[in-house]
Amino acid sequence: MNTPRLKERLVALIVLAALLFSPPLLLIAGRSLAGPGSLVVYLFLAWGMVIALMAWLMERRHEE
Repeated sequence: MNTPRLKERLVALIVLAALLFSPPLLLIAGRSLAGPGSLVVYLFLAWGMVIALMAWLMERRHEE
C-alpha cells in the first residue's frame, strides 16, 4: 500500500475516533435505557473498535 493512501486511512480513523468520543454521543450512551453501565460498555466497545481498526490497517501495510 502506498504511503499517501495509508495516511488518508489513518486520518479517517482519527476522525472516526473523535466522533465516537464526542460529547453528544457520550451523552446518548449515558442516557440509554440499558442502565447506568451502558456508558462504560459503549466506551469499552468504541475503544476496542478503534484499536482493532488501527491494528488491521497497520497489519495490511506490512503484508503488501
